[in-house]
Amino acid sequence: MTRVAAVDCGTNSIRLLVADVHPETGELVDLDRRMTVVRLGQGVDRTGRLAPEALERTFAACREYAGIIEEHGAERVRFVATSASRDAENRDEFVRGVVDILGVEPEVISGDQEAEFSFTGATRELTGRTDLATPFLVVDIGGGSTEFVVGDDRVRAARSVDVGCVRMTERHLVRDGEVSDPPAEDRIAAIRTDVEAALDLAEETVPLRTAHTLVGLAGSVTTVSAIAQDLPAYDSARIHHSRVSRDRVREITERLLHSTHAERAAIPSLHPGRVDVIGAGALVLLAIMERTGAEEVVVSEHDILDGIAWSMA
Repeated sequence: MTRVAAVDCGTNSIRLLVADVHPETGELVDLDRRMTVVRLGQGVDRTGRLAPEALERTFAACREYAGIIEEHGAERVRFVATSASRDAENRDEFVRGVVDILGVEPEVISGDQEAEFSFTGATRELTGRTDLATPFLVVDIGGGSTEFVVGDDRVRAARSVDVGCVRMTERHLVRDGEVSDPPAEDRIAAIRTDVEAALDLAEETVPLRTAHTLVGLAGSVTTVSAIAQDLPAYDSARIHHSRVSRDRVREITERLLHSTHAERAAIPSLHPGRVDVIGAGALVLLAIMERTGAEEVVVSEHDILDGIAWSMA
């Protein structure tokens, strides 16, 4: 077994997986898996730059992760950075900070690379199951972008588009520095318009409607599952490989978009860092299900982090 540490730094959160990986069988045993909401992409859609306070939140999380990686004695570390750091003018400042703290340079990967890691992480356990038909459509709804990947035993087509829960919230729901509470119908419609345009773009290269099983990844999807199950607290074991119907996703999306900040914050399974962005994230998921005709989404807790970990084996 090889002990590895994978770090995925996205627009909304930074996550760590320390695991033992068998290089021949691909078996992966978690030792530590955690997530911190840092909102690295704060304001990037508007300014084109990473905000100083967002960088400091991210570096603080990196310092915490460095201690965990050292404690577990990981032999290899790979740090992957996605949407926000791809877009930012001052991403060199971000790179220097990560190198100083963790000793490895963040790989600012392309959307296609992100898609491949996500697909591998999400489907490795699902391949061969008789209750799930292939091809899979893996959808990774992040803070700044959403990745679409169609494949079976390997990736057949992939596309990354610039819609995500943070980007849509900041673009359409923030006024005078505050998130609309709840948003007006025209603001919700504006998000829907952007998402539909992004789906048109994705369909130029990814045959979204040919897939037989929709697999959903990342915080917006896992949170919708937690709400659908009415969990008293976030529970990864109950969320992983759960299934949520399209009707239930629609019901939850309507509830989230028409509730106040206080009402959303009172949902026990909802992470405080997602309270303001979960409505937009749920709407992205609903639009995808309606476009593809998927009756349900299979929710996976295993995603790009697992793909990064396997890549080091």
